[in-house]
Amino acid sequence: MAFAAETLESTPARSMIVVTSPATLQKVAEIPVTTADELAAAEQRGRAAQRDWAKRSFSERARALYRFRDALLDDAERFADVLTSETGKPRADAYGVELIYVCDAISYWGKNAETFLRDERVWPHLLKNKAAYSTYAPVGLVGIIGPWNFPFVLTIGDALPALMAGNAVIIKPSEVTPGTAMFGAEVWRRAGLPADVLQVLPGYGDVGAKLVDRVDMILFTGSVATGRKVAVRAAERLIPCSLELGGKDPMIVLKDADLERAANACVWGGLVNSGQVCLSVERVYVEAPVYEPFVRLVEEKIKKVKQGPSAEAVDIGSMTFLPQLEKVERHVADAVAKGAKVLAGGRRSPAHSGLYYEPTLLTDVTHEMEVMRDETFGPVIPIMKVADEEEAIRLANDSPYGLGASVFTRDAEKGRAIARRIEAGGICVNDAIVHFAVTDLPMGGVKESGIGRRHAAEGIRKFCYQKSVVVDRFGLKSEFNWFPNTPGKLKGLKRVMNLLYRSGWRKRLFG
Repeated sequence: MAFAAETLESTPARSMIVVTSPATLQKVAEIPVTTADELAAAEQRGRAAQRDWAKRSFSERARALYRFRDALLDDAERFADVLTSETGKPRADAYGVELIYVCDAISYWGKNAETFLRDERVWPHLLKNKAAYSTYAPVGLVGIIGPWNFPFVLTIGDALPALMAGNAVIIKPSEVTPGTAMFGAEVWRRAGLPADVLQVLPGYGDVGAKLVDRVDMILFTGSVATGRKVAVRAAERLIPCSLELGGKDPMIVLKDADLERAANACVWGGLVNSGQVCLSVERVYVEAPVYEPFVRLVEEKIKKVKQGPSAEAVDIGSMTFLPQLEKVERHVADAVAKGAKVLAGGRRSPAHSGLYYEPTLLTDVTHEMEVMRDETFGPVIPIMKVADEEEAIRLANDSPYGLGASVFTRDAEKGRAIARRIEAGGICVNDAIVHFAVTDLPMGGVKESGIGRRHAAEGIRKFCYQKSVVVDRFGLKSEFNWFPNTPGKLKGLKRVMNLLYRSGWRKRLFG
């Protein structure tokens, strides 16, 4: 759910990261950049700590995470201060999105990790004299390169299943919003938990590149371009990687939809977090018979969205990253130049001095426009009229991305049928974005939206390697296939193979 600022390119030598509030443009903090020596030392500490951490039982690790959760709740106000100051989010999002997700994820993984990772007994179909099972072991040291749009959910939140699986974690947060993840690591230490099991190392893209070279697995959330570089380096090192690389999520509104609900979902799904969500409603396809009334509803609602500083009761705050705001401006300008109409917004907010872009509604859009093809990642909702559901499905799938999608129809069975045809990792019927919150389901993308899954069993097993164990049951002095080979063994082997595998033999022998 992110569009990362960092690349894996070398950056000019800088000793400090200057964090600036996107809402006020005032300096928030100066944070030292992690040096190569510090990263090497962190790796050594993490590996040493992991060995002890992995020896703990699942219940012991769960109790540690519950202490962490309690400590976070005790310091929730300061958490909200840090998060809002460096992201520009509304304070309600600090609690209702970021903190609640991490607290709930602690409960989920604490309860389910042991079940997901328990030994799995299998019954050999051939070697009946063997007992066999598979087991899961932690990969060791996990690296996480996090984004700026959800700097707690997609750093500390992503670390939770890795920790419950018995790994140690090093997080390289985005240089745009490093303070939130650092706050999480601080609370972890203050809760009396082993500091080197969870480390946060701030830095630019080159620190992330060095991290890939020092861990046993890498998890990256960010842009496709940087994700490709992470995947290449992970492949060169032959380590596993998990990548979430963005989306261009379509919303389909059929003529039988509840338009009031669909419009509410569209406005929230397109504008929450100022549209800086990879599961945002990024493009909307509406069947012709309800196109006009749907557009009117969205226009009415989008003009009521309250935008402003996080200290106020607002719906959305500022954008977080200046280059992303500039991309939004380019997308809207390109659409207007190619014939799109702006029914709301379409500019930086003149009412605020920070990185505020007005909630924007575009109509008369086509797939020749960047706003319908490339990830906008901002508070922009483009709506396109389609002839029927077949055209809507075709256009929804006409994208290199495949992260999420949504379908609105009063016919639940039709909605499920369309969901099966959409090329995306997660689809909501008569809802938007919510599938990320259903942690019982795997969440991830297809096509250029990435590889790997969060949540459910897949979301913790990816931080492990699977071992197969076979145990002899009877303790014979020798096995049939062991040395020496004899003519009698060969004759017996041929007879057994014919009995087991030649068509018709079993029927002739046993009727």
